[in-house]
Amino acid sequence: MIEGQAPRDTVVPPGDKRYPALSRGFNQRWIAEPEYVRLVRSPEEVRVALADALRERPRDPRRTRITVRSGGHCYEDFVCGDDVRVILDVSPMCAIAHDPVMDAYMVEAGATNWHVYSHLYPLSGTALPGGSCYSVGLGGHITGGGFGLLSRQHGLTVDYLYAVEVAVAGPDRSVQLVTATRDDDGDLGELFWAHTGGGGGNFGIVTRFWFRDLPEPPERVLLTGLAWNWADFTAEDFTALLTAYGEYFRDHQDPRDASGRLFALLKLNHVSNGQIGLIAQVDLDDGTGADAMAGFLEAVDGRIRPPAGAMFAPMGEHAPVAHAALPRVLPWLTATQALNASGENRCGKYKSAYFREPFDSGHIAAMWDYLGNDKFRDYRNPQALIQVDSYGSAINTPRHDTAVRQRDSILKLQYQVYWTRGDVDEPDHVDWIRQTYRATFADTGGVPVVGDATDGCYISYPDADLSDPQWNASEQPWSTLYYKDAYRRLQRVKEQWDPLDVFRHRQSVRPRH
Repeated sequence: MIEGQAPRDTVVPPGDKRYPALSRGFNQRWIAEPEYVRLVRSPEEVRVALADALRERPRDPRRTRITVRSGGHCYEDFVCGDDVRVILDVSPMCAIAHDPVMDAYMVEAGATNWHVYSHLYPLSGTALPGGSCYSVGLGGHITGGGFGLLSRQHGLTVDYLYAVEVAVAGPDRSVQLVTATRDDDGDLGELFWAHTGGGGGNFGIVTRFWFRDLPEPPERVLLTGLAWNWADFTAEDFTALLTAYGEYFRDHQDPRDASGRLFALLKLNHVSNGQIGLIAQVDLDDGTGADAMAGFLEAVDGRIRPPAGAMFAPMGEHAPVAHAALPRVLPWLTATQALNASGENRCGKYKSAYFREPFDSGHIAAMWDYLGNDKFRDYRNPQALIQVDSYGSAINTPRHDTAVRQRDSILKLQYQVYWTRGDVDEPDHVDWIRQTYRATFADTGGVPVVGDATDGCYISYPDADLSDPQWNASEQPWSTLYYKDAYRRLQRVKEQWDPLDVFRHRQSVRPRH
């Protein structure tokens, strides 16, 4: 704000120049028409804004929901839907500081991943082991569990969460700010636990997080970004690549070894992209990282016939990782900057899966076919892909009990497809990802059921199709796929702390009655 200038009104109604930008999320697929957007700058403003919204009578009976936006990355219409009456935007709340009373680092819920990387690390030498998309808001990222390139070394973000402050609505529509810590028992302890993987938009409005014993990132990392040309691949080459990748991470699950800390993203793009990509990072602090990277590349690239070269194509959320076909040594923060991306402002649809074992022949054959080699040959979209993230290691030995129940997986998949708003082919894009996902998990009802090979889905990659019997023909509902055995406990927390079901969306935690 310019010195001497009065602050602008924080209530943004239709007609305000800011309204079109603030009534949509990062995913341009979802645009709301709320009565207003209200920007909040402090926990007390959150409390007052929620109390005001609860007292108001909706002008349109079709729009009744009050939603909360932090970074605006919600993959479904949970924040910016047709039924939204008010959006409370916490993005102005992005402070980071050490709290001597809590003996913890405090991060406000409107901060993004980039705020933490660029502010917390230089000041403290510590970091959250969170995601690689700089603009993702922590209000949603943390409550879903939070993982990123440091997670195989240090675990999930919620493994370090010590306390949360939440604005909650009582049965009489009164609003209070409640602080719950890991040390609390009873209802407060349950409220804290629910925010360690129970997902956003379920229990109240998180205003602040506190973290203890945060890990120190490595001083330097080795970063690789290489690619293979699709034109060089046969089905046998593709099978060898996916088998080698899955077996490597099955066999390297000890975070005490550099190979167990190495993190990788395999970008299985549609053939129209022209390339399959691989990004990998490992720390160099103990002197064994270079050997681990060489061993990884030999295990994966060395098992296939097509030659590897430089990335030249954008791949999902990541731009080409330039000049890294040969591994590059970089300071950790510099490497994080190089990978920090969210892609263009565009529409997208997403799906997810946890894998406990390497892919079987059915999974691989379906991915090969639906990436444009047999099925969808006439579909041309370079930004359609299946991203395979390494997983496990420190994630699978949690420091505390959390609501994240997927703690023995080795891989995490994110199906992604992007297009620009107004694209007449939007139905084709959505059809591609739905058909590809269903074919991959054809033996288990079209979804990665909680079972021996797969372990459900990631709540922070929400997918409304999991609630639709057309696309989920398994016996496991969406709640089991996301939460497994934790769902009943989350329902009890919901009933205690949001008795009026103020915070709801198509896949919010539902009261039992």
